[in-house]
Amino acid sequence: MEAGTQKAGSPELAESRHHRGTNQSGMRDHNERIVLSLVREHGALAKSDIARMTSLSLQTVSVIMRELEEAGLLTRQEPVRGRIGQPSIPMALNPQGAFFLGLKIGRRSADLVLIDFLGNVRSMLHKSYLYPAPGETIRFALDGIASVRATLSPAENKRIAGLGIAMPFELWNWADAAGAPPDILDEWRHRSIQADLQSNCDFPVYLENDATAACGAELVFGQFSGARDFVYFYIGAFAGGGIVLNGRLFGGQTGNAGALGSMPVPGPDGKPTQLIDVASIAMLEKALKARGIDAAHLWTSPEAWGELGEDVDIWIGKAAGALAYAIVSSCAVIDFEAAVIDGWMPAEVRARLVGAVREALGRIDVEGLRTPHVREGTVGIHARVLGGASLPLSARFLVVADGSKEGSTLKNGDLHNK
Repeated sequence: MEAGTQKAGSPELAESRHHRGTNQSGMRDHNERIVLSLVREHGALAKSDIARMTSLSLQTVSVIMRELEEAGLLTRQEPVRGRIGQPSIPMALNPQGAFFLGLKIGRRSADLVLIDFLGNVRSMLHKSYLYPAPGETIRFALDGIASVRATLSPAENKRIAGLGIAMPFELWNWADAAGAPPDILDEWRHRSIQADLQSNCDFPVYLENDATAACGAELVFGQFSGARDFVYFYIGAFAGGGIVLNGRLFGGQTGNAGALGSMPVPGPDGKPTQLIDVASIAMLEKALKARGIDAAHLWTSPEAWGELGEDVDIWIGKAAGALAYAIVSSCAVIDFEAAVIDGWMPAEVRARLVGAVREALGRIDVEGLRTPHVREGTVGIHARVLGGASLPLSARFLVVADGSKEGSTLKNGDLHNK
């Protein structure tokens, strides 16, 4: 599924190979997911539209949509009258149909978000720190969850479908780069935040790498449609990424596919280095500190960094060159349609970075390859926490990502026992 909030535009009414249903018995859950995915992607749809798009029988679609309406996931829109016959009744996603929590644990900050079924942000909490201490981070999450839930009615609380955690894997390996005491970050090695939070939550808790989760946010909530195969880069304190194949997030055997931060790129001395050592915002921070400039606002004010002078110009140039090589290397393995770049940075800096990447690509020998369209991400600075919230949304209601386990959709308005 490659859309989140409902989008305008006429749906493709021809049969879709990506959302093909089956009229065989025992496939109700799969068909429900297809219906919800199509309505999320195209906006309100009538049962006749969905039948044509999925090859499901009109009777099967009618039953599915009636059950999803009774479950509170779909809501009727105004009838649309045609020239002949009965008016069609489009069905849209019900914003109150389900709620999702997302938790981002970054190297410099943590965020907690609550979104509704359309992806609208209902609440968001933020905490900055020098490094993510496990105990402090878990307290922030639990206190934040309690605070957010207090804003919901009892009925809405029952419709919380889950919590998704987006955080770097093997966080303990980043003590030096994060400037944290090794013993503090080493605590992450011996505990599972997923298990810690699950023991305090009455809904499922999911876990994903933070950059992969950000990629999932672009897939589910992004405003760009068309590309079904793209490589995604999220530039935060450190650089990372994700992969989308055939319209689905691809995690690979261990969930570590798309670990683009580890990709070798040319270093300043011509020797190979990793993308993370060139394109990360931590490199910009390091340059600023070397000149005695306070860089705290890089983390506390991602919407506006202010005037940083030649330091940001130099960083953009180096990061763009490294990203261009990473894109070319990726496309030598998979023929991506697009390369998407987003990050914890102001929109104008992101636009400059993407423009510089396009220029850098023109200086690389790409004979034998088709370079993808390079574009900006559309989710922005909150892609990781929204990606966390997209984990239970995708796992419970959509045509799921590669390797994910499908669960049941909502029945009788209560998600807690699923």
